[in-house]
Amino acid sequence: MISSPVIPQNIVVHLGRPGDDAQNINVSFPDYIKNVASSELYPTWPESALRANIYAIISFALNRIYTDWYPSQGYSFDITNSTAFDQYFIPGRDIFGNISQIVNEIFNDYVRRQGFVEPYFTEYCDGRNVTCDGLSQWGSVSLANQGYTPYEILQYYYGDDIEIVREAPVRINMSSYPGFVLRVGTIGNEVRSVQTRLNRISDNYPAIPKISPVDAVFDLGTADAVKAFQKIFNLPQTGEVDKSTWYKIAYIYTSVKRLADLNSEGLTLNDVIKPFPDVLREGDQGTEVEVLQYYLAILGQYNSMLNPIAIDGIFGPSTKRAVIEFQNLYGLSPDGIVGRNTWAAILNAYDDIIESRPPDFVVETDPLFQGTFLREGSSGAYVTLLQEYLFRISQAYPQLPSVSVTGYFGPQTKNAVIAFQKYYGYVADGLVGPTLWNDIVAAYQFVENE
Repeated sequence: MISSPVIPQNIVVHLGRPGDDAQNINVSFPDYIKNVASSELYPTWPESALRANIYAIISFALNRIYTDWYPSQGYSFDITNSTAFDQYFIPGRDIFGNISQIVNEIFNDYVRRQGFVEPYFTEYCDGRNVTCDGLSQWGSVSLANQGYTPYEILQYYYGDDIEIVREAPVRINMSSYPGFVLRVGTIGNEVRSVQTRLNRISDNYPAIPKISPVDAVFDLGTADAVKAFQKIFNLPQTGEVDKSTWYKIAYIYTSVKRLADLNSEGLTLNDVIKPFPDVLREGDQGTEVEVLQYYLAILGQYNSMLNPIAIDGIFGPSTKRAVIEFQNLYGLSPDGIVGRNTWAAILNAYDDIIESRPPDFVVETDPLFQGTFLREGSSGAYVTLLQEYLFRISQAYPQLPSVSVTGYFGPQTKNAVIAFQKYYGYVADGLVGPTLWNDIVAAYQFVENE
């Protein structure tokens, strides 16, 4: 959450998916860009295509850094080398000479939308094996051969309202948190960043009052907005921006922006804090795959045209077949790849199921996620069901705290959820979404069947 983007001297790369127990390495930013470009591009491509792609690679990385995408989630790195999430980085690989030369010239240039500060999230794909709404790498080659300049190639894929920022400054210390608490009386660009982001977040969370003017002065109005944000996201309501509030603001801001970019703000899962991945395909593993499989499993229960699917977090042949079945059923290109269009169709189909269920539909053995996150302050039949599950699990696992069945999600329930999350390797945030719900139900059913 820096007031104006700068180029980091170094970038920390996680050699795996975000949750993997993998090595973090520190490399210079130009060397990182050279490595990714040499891993993803062919040095024989026309120079205009290479430059356009390198601009996209730079902007993608800077967007991750500028938005604190991973630090705001508690990770100690800037980006991963998993292509399911980020860009292809191969430690120790050879660098192509012409690519190295181009990067040396433009490593501190990036793409942004006109009128916006942050580097643009320049989505891209190869354009042959995988297609997307962003830049096509092989398509850029075709355009370059037709005489398109690098800027014209970028405009072709990202729109006419983009611009290239030239020669951004280089900064050694890229930790966005300023190192001090922002409170009433504080003045500076850090305050302006907080004000700007809270105003955007308030579009999704109207309980947060708008700050006016955005003037880099931390006044009582800013403090009130901070308190409202802290209340919603279960932080101490101090009205001050300490490190935890700073990174939570960064995370939520990036999340609502990404949801808006994906045209997903109207989904039933409107409280989701972590956006869905851009692409999932065969070979991917992890929580995101579990979420996908969960939705497909539920859809399969309600549609005989869709075969049942196991929820194991591994995108194997059976998951691919399930995706293709869904795509065929809903008139999508049956490629077995889950991009934004397939995600949207899956979520819409799931929402249709949720909305068709009677409001009082609660069967204790029915594990169907209700469509909205449960958190401290929630109440109702599904909270009761959650508490019953957690209570029974705690009887079998004494290391997990018990919980009273009240129908209200209070501090005791939150502590029990956090303990379960820690036990199962989740981020301990006390929020119950579809994947965690599924694991709680599975644990409950296991205990009951013992």
